[in-house]
Amino acid sequence: MKKIVKAQPNLLLKNLNSEQLKAVKHTEGALLVLAGAGTGKTRVITYRIAHLLEKGVAPENILAVTFTTKAAEEMRIRVENLVPGKGKLVWISTFHSFGARFLRMETKKLGLYPYFVIYDEIDQKDLLKECIRELNLEEKKYRPGLFAEIINRAKDDLIDYESYAILSVATNDSFRQIAALVYQKYQKKLLLANALDFGDLIMRTVFALRDIPALRDKYQEQFHYLLIDEYQDTNRGQYVLTKYLAGKYKNICVVGDDDQAIYSWRGANIRNLLEFEKDYPNTKVIKLERNYRSTPEILDSAWRVVKNNRYRKEKKLWTKRIHGRPVIYEELSDEIEEAKYVVSEILSLRNMPKSTYSFTDMAIFYRMNAQSRVFEDYLRKEKIPYKIVGTVRFYERTEIKDTLAYLKLIYNPSDTLSLKRIINSPPRGIGKTTLAKIEKYALENNLSLFETLERIEKVPSLSPKTVSTVKEFISLIEDFIKDKDKLSVQELTKLILDKTGYIRELELEDTIMARIRIENLKELISAISEFEERSADKSLTAYLEQVSLISSAETLQLPGEKKETVTLMTLHLAKGLEFPVVFVTGLEEGLLPLGDTFFSQEELEEERRLCYVGMTRAKDILYLTNVRVRKIYGQSRECIPSRFIDEAKLSAESAELPQRTQKDSLSVLGGPFASFARFRVGERVRHPDFGFGKVIEKSGSGENLKVTIRFDTGETKKLLVKYANLEKI
Repeated sequence: MKKIVKAQPNLLLKNLNSEQLKAVKHTEGALLVLAGAGTGKTRVITYRIAHLLEKGVAPENILAVTFTTKAAEEMRIRVENLVPGKGKLVWISTFHSFGARFLRMETKKLGLYPYFVIYDEIDQKDLLKECIRELNLEEKKYRPGLFAEIINRAKDDLIDYESYAILSVATNDSFRQIAALVYQKYQKKLLLANALDFGDLIMRTVFALRDIPALRDKYQEQFHYLLIDEYQDTNRGQYVLTKYLAGKYKNICVVGDDDQAIYSWRGANIRNLLEFEKDYPNTKVIKLERNYRSTPEILDSAWRVVKNNRYRKEKKLWTKRIHGRPVIYEELSDEIEEAKYVVSEILSLRNMPKSTYSFTDMAIFYRMNAQSRVFEDYLRKEKIPYKIVGTVRFYERTEIKDTLAYLKLIYNPSDTLSLKRIINSPPRGIGKTTLAKIEKYALENNLSLFETLERIEKVPSLSPKTVSTVKEFISLIEDFIKDKDKLSVQELTKLILDKTGYIRELELEDTIMARIRIENLKELISAISEFEERSADKSLTAYLEQVSLISSAETLQLPGEKKETVTLMTLHLAKGLEFPVVFVTGLEEGLLPLGDTFFSQEELEEERRLCYVGMTRAKDILYLTNVRVRKIYGQSRECIPSRFIDEAKLSAESAELPQRTQKDSLSVLGGPFASFARFRVGERVRHPDFGFGKVIEKSGSGENLKVTIRFDTGETKKLLVKYANLEKI
């Protein structure tokens, strides 16, 4: 039984509003905190942890989980500042970090190799490419990205490869049966490489808690208090994990906002939040509705949009901020005029007398990446610096992936994927043909690739020069392995870059790109230095784990990126951010909301939430724009304003364009091609010649609408709906 010391008056609690205070002080039992945009949810979580610590709860009895490494680090710093000395001992992590820590601590009980590596998205796709080749599947038809998505969703839903195979047979879907074979081969390759992917970190943790009662009892007894951030974004695996951990004490506090649930496409299930009270019948519900970010005008417009959703908890944000500028809605003739308008407004705000706005204060949001190009053109034309969030990330750059592959191989010589990546990087004369011979020998003799390289002289048909080169390479790696426990991660990385000649090769190349790559490698050393300064565990294990778990939404600031810049990003990436001035662009039917005119209720509601997220990023000024004609992927189409404009009760500022009538709108929405849009991605269809299949992709609109269908025969065809004579089944 936990022992709690009588609480002393906490002066810090004076920094909370009344609802935040209620959430912080309600420590026993289940608590659902509905935290609207900008209402201070992070403050509630951190103060709640501090309050528990001040009541005498041991730090190791508290677990706080969020979704990004950045958010977890921010939470950890805040708690430590509130309760110095104790805060750093609380378990604060992402879901995946928790899974990795759990699995490393329990390797003996789980039969895991203690030095397992974690494969990121790029590693995963590289491994799937191997699986596709080995299964003799047509690489143009069967893409690794598609199988990665299938496997990731299966693991999110706690479906291992054996269960997936059974389900594929039961559904009699030939493509799913192929996916099952790929999943099985992929998982076996992970096992041989002593590697786990992100999905394994949650799935294997859940299976361990499910199947080993002693482990389940141990962790249920350890964590008296659970705090889960962004609960609306949890998938099934994360949901079940929290259920197991909270199984004994049921002191679980979840914080989230159903109005910001925008990630169903990656497995998140909004019902986890909406039905939380069914799981914990005595739940206390507290709504955080006071917004500290936006003006009343922005909040009211955003609420008028999102209130139309059926699947939501009732709440309305309010603020004590004084009234600001009305939300500005502008309808333009086409995407070029839209870009010109946005750029001119940016310049006007930046250059007006006594302006308080810099370029960094402004952001342009869009639904699809393809929309960014025209904005970039006009920003460059006006010499306005900008950055695009969501381009190639630092840790995905070739030179960084290569260096990390060396570190992973030194840490775990069974990591075949890393070994194959760097065996000829920098070039050593060990090409694809040589590697194929070595891999063939390894397969025939049931050896790992590293073991085969250690006995390279036994591999037939290799020249003496090749044998000598491989021996030099293996000797180099073995020297690094001997040094890995003597050197810091930073020292080891510098040694690798020196001894392998990686930097020297780039210096000899002496191109602009080579110089950029050298700068990136220097920045990697700086990043490792920062890791060693701030981390209690400075080991290679800890570093590789931290790098592998960096969220896809997080980037490392690089040299030269501190200058004033306008930010461009998709609406999905905007969640969690705020800017004084925001432009939400492309508010047209078919674009925002994205898709056809016949949405399911769930699809439409998520698009509406996405619009709401974009609107509530704005602090002072919010612009909404749409166009009458838009060219996307080379095709021009007539557009009508998004229904979200009407819901927000806005009218266009410009008087230059005639108002579109309801009749006009209906002619575009309906028209002679409206029925074409009824085919949705994921639906089963029948073609008179090719038989049964599933729609896997859509493009174009109206009479130019095309669908890509994967037929049960294994064929994939792109068809023009106008002539395809498809039938729903």
